[in-house]
Amino acid sequence: QVQPVEFGGGLVQAGGSLTLSCALFGRTPGIFASGWFRQAPGKEREFVAGIVWHRGTTHYADSVQGRFTISSNDAKTTMTLQMTDLKPDDTAVYYCNGDLDYTLVPNPEYWGQGTQVTVSS
Repeated sequence: QVQPVEFGGGLVQAGGSLTLSCALFGRTPGIFASGWFRQAPGKEREFVAGIVWHRGTTHYADSVQGRFTISSNDAKTTMTLQMTDLKPDDTAVYYCNGDLDYTLVPNPEYWGQGTQVTVSS
């Protein structure tokens, strides 16, 4: 598998919006799910949002429910995370993982390089 590539991070004020994209190069058609994770300084990497491909369902962490939206293009080669009403606590490096299992646990060999999101207060 080819590692995914994230785009779109940056600096934004609290209350603002930002959209991240992930190019899912070489995604195997049988993969169960893909998703976004984030890691803030001094904290563990955590789940943010995911798509279960064969059901077309989406899942979110409680902390972002109602503010973030995950989607993909029809070809399922690009995954997008629309983030609104951003808070300083959303500051983190955001990672895309193209291969999640049925419990949405990521394949450790399929991380992107990450993109920094910084929300100023």
